Amino acid sequence: MAVASGIVLFLVIWFMTFFVLLPIRIETQGESGEVVPGTHPSSPQQHHLKKKAWITTGIAAVIWAVVAYVIISGAVTVRDIDMFNRMAPAEGNAGE
Repeated sequence: MAVASGIVLFLVIWFMTFFVLLPIRIETQGESGEVVPGTHPSSPQQHHLKKKAWITTGIAAVIWAVVAYVIISGAVTVRDIDMFNRMAPAEGNAGE
């Protein structure tokens, strides 16, 4: 895996993890009883974005390390997930 591929993979995992963590422990204006005029009662009062970004970075780093290890080690290859047999056999596996 090249450096650019590793960075892109980390960013994809980071954003997916961030979107999963966004709704967790959010306090809405309706729950706090302080609805600002012109906003919806379900608008966030306290969102804790900085804390969620740090938690996301830690979780994404662990997930990225596992995925990068699987890709680099060759435990799972593209041919392993070729369900429709559209890829030609690998050059080293011609006898199998």
